[in-house]
Amino acid sequence: MKILEQDFVPLLFGNDINSYSMARAFHEAYGVRSIVVGKYLSGPNVNSSIIDFRAIENIDEDAIFISTVNTFAEEKKGKKILVIGCGDNYISLISKNKPKFASNVVAPYIDFAFLNALIRKEKFYEICRQYEIPYPKTFIYRKELGNTFDLDFPFPVITKPSNSVEYWNFPFASQKKVYKADTRDELVKILGDISTAGYKDSMVIQDFIPGDDTYMRVLTCYSDMQGKVQRMALGHVLLEEHTPHGLGNHAVIINDYDETLMSSVKTFLEKIQFKGFSNFDIKYDTRDGVYKIFEINVRQGRSNFYVTGAGDNIAQVVVEDAVYGRPLTFKNTTEKHLWLVVPFLVALIYVRSRKLRFEMLGLFLKGKMVNPLWYTGDYSWKRNKYLWKSHFSHFFKYFKYYR
Repeated sequence: MKILEQDFVPLLFGNDINSYSMARAFHEAYGVRSIVVGKYLSGPNVNSSIIDFRAIENIDEDAIFISTVNTFAEEKKGKKILVIGCGDNYISLISKNKPKFASNVVAPYIDFAFLNALIRKEKFYEICRQYEIPYPKTFIYRKELGNTFDLDFPFPVITKPSNSVEYWNFPFASQKKVYKADTRDELVKILGDISTAGYKDSMVIQDFIPGDDTYMRVLTCYSDMQGKVQRMALGHVLLEEHTPHGLGNHAVIINDYDETLMSSVKTFLEKIQFKGFSNFDIKYDTRDGVYKIFEINVRQGRSNFYVTGAGDNIAQVVVEDAVYGRPLTFKNTTEKHLWLVVPFLVALIYVRSRKLRFEMLGLFLKGKMVNPLWYTGDYSWKRNKYLWKSHFSHFFKYFKYYR
């Protein structure tokens, strides 16, 4: 594939669909090869012609992270190094260590204290209350409560860690990203398993909003370095992943638009003076007709290419704003487009709505569909082997885990 020299170099941290999608967006917009750093020599970024991949197992340690960023900055000292995190742990590392980076490093993230408040779910919900942003009924559980707590909403409930970065530092056999508990006994066991594994921070227990994956929405935004929202793209989630570690990750999305929802989030982001990418997980509650926000990711989401695929390249907005300081014009991404990371047949089988299946099929027949991992020209033999194996594994995963 053709690689062009630019006066900036994208330095991406992570090794999943998120980082490959960003690298592809940078290549599509500027022809540039991204440097991608992950912990292990595996995943969709390895053996890619648009990526210079580096595996550093202890990259999540502060000293190693700072040294890595500054080493690349020295190697490319005639260029700007645009640092982009593709996971919550990397975003925290970037924000916390910004003052220690070389002068040619561009890190388009808010300060660490503010970031830390937003990524801790209990703190985020406090901010939501302050700005009247709807979210599910919530109870914050702390270990010292033991079993002596009462909920003012019925079972089933959802529970998840308030501090997701810390949570994944304590792996255990039954660990999941999010849990659904149908009874109090089941909830108590989940909380006990998590506590026994070593996680000591608070847990979020929430009212379960009824409805399958198709009631979910994802909203991706970009706020410029003056705190003004310049890009918004709403996605209608048709299907999520259902493996224990992938539960809630998006698998199929069609672009959508909702003026009321998007305007309220835009106002919220500008009031709190947020800067950079933000990504919201949202569910429509049929009981009161209100969209309710689950959380904010202070980064582009794993499914970010649903924006680029619809014709609004997200790499371009951050480069124009953070690297070149050029003014942006506000835009909503409204072009209908189908994004998926599973085989199209899997989407047809597991998306239950007949109407949505027909909409998917129509976009497929018009060629308005993208899987970000399959990029024309980026097909080495080793990468192809990985892609095909990963691609077809979704048939087995949905057969085993989908309920």
